[in-house]
Amino acid sequence: MITLKEKTRFRVSPLARTILGLSVAASIVWFLRSLRNPNPNSFDILDTKPMSVHEDSPERNFYDDPNLSYSIDKSVKDWDAKRRNWLKRHRPDRDRILVITGSQPLKCQNENGDHLLLRMFKNKVDYCRIHGYEIYYNNAFLHPKMGGYWAKYPIIRAAMLAHPEAEWIWWIDADAVFTDMDFKVPIERYKSHNLVINGWPNMIYKDRSWVGLNAGVFLIRNCQWSMTLMEVWAGMGPQTPRYQNWGKIQKSVLKDKVFPASDDQSGLIYLLLKQNKRWADKIYLETEYGLHGYWLNLVDTYEKVNKGYIEIEKGVQKLRRRHAEKQSEVYGELWELYIKDTTFKRRPFITHFTGCQPCNGEHNPAYTRQQCLKGMENALNYADNQVLRQYGFVHPNLSDSSVTQLPFDFPASSG
Repeated sequence: MITLKEKTRFRVSPLARTILGLSVAASIVWFLRSLRNPNPNSFDILDTKPMSVHEDSPERNFYDDPNLSYSIDKSVKDWDAKRRNWLKRHRPDRDRILVITGSQPLKCQNENGDHLLLRMFKNKVDYCRIHGYEIYYNNAFLHPKMGGYWAKYPIIRAAMLAHPEAEWIWWIDADAVFTDMDFKVPIERYKSHNLVINGWPNMIYKDRSWVGLNAGVFLIRNCQWSMTLMEVWAGMGPQTPRYQNWGKIQKSVLKDKVFPASDDQSGLIYLLLKQNKRWADKIYLETEYGLHGYWLNLVDTYEKVNKGYIEIEKGVQKLRRRHAEKQSEVYGELWELYIKDTTFKRRPFITHFTGCQPCNGEHNPAYTRQQCLKGMENALNYADNQVLRQYGFVHPNLSDSSVTQLPFDFPASSG
């Protein structure tokens, strides 16, 4: 029989009971975690309350894997699962589109080149600010052998890892200009696709033309499919031992390809032709609006198109009402009610100065240097006018960067 003294000896203090309870709770959590994730080196996480993408937690994720490489030379496996687990812990922002552009690391050879690239970058920053997109400008070759049009793929691949919160990466060449600052890409249209690019099926499948699409502007989903596509696509690039041979293959398949080197645009068309079942279902060839608008067909239309907008504004007071720049998207949606008529000539979304080479100045001999410079000046001022309206100014002449202040209730007040 236990005496009162012995009972006192075995009494557990409140502190000890608390410690024991915490230990039991921790053991249960560990046990449940082990049932869900028996591999202690895995980067899976338990369901927890998501935090902002600007915050981090001590829990391991794919970034802690020493074998993960940002280089396009090394494959990434199970990216969808890794990214999904990261997104469980981090709450992404709206739209989740990252715009990427860039230029060469060295100073431009063309005397006006650096100034033009700066203005073209400002144009992209303006568009992204209006629509709430983040933008990344790169001027480094992330692969020493991948320059020119091939330089974008190592950048996009690294950006996918650096920005798991981004659902889409939107690449736009340095020489492309947003010329409709209101228009917004209908991203919901592409929910079943992973690559969106301007392309024309007849030119690709019937004519087998190397200009059947344009690879200077496209949206690519941040997913394993895209990782694999870029690995195959970039496999035709100058960093591979078969680069010269790929140029010959592309030229033999695409009859209007005039230069012998393998290029990314011809490479994608080749994949659509020769590996159609593997890739085509997830590639959206956009024809309803211009992700890529050939500049020579557009720069002389700006003035006439603008007159159409002015005429509508004169008759609709709520369209010309002054407002904060942060409200631009609301007014852009309002504009759609008045310009959705298929007969209305709307602004070209993007004007792409393909062949003008603003940095090195080695333009296509089919047009003159002056044509390129004048066209770029007009496009940049045309786009800038749409931005400056929110600041009370405008370029009265598209060929001149000087500005004038707008009167109240413009354009109704201008007669």
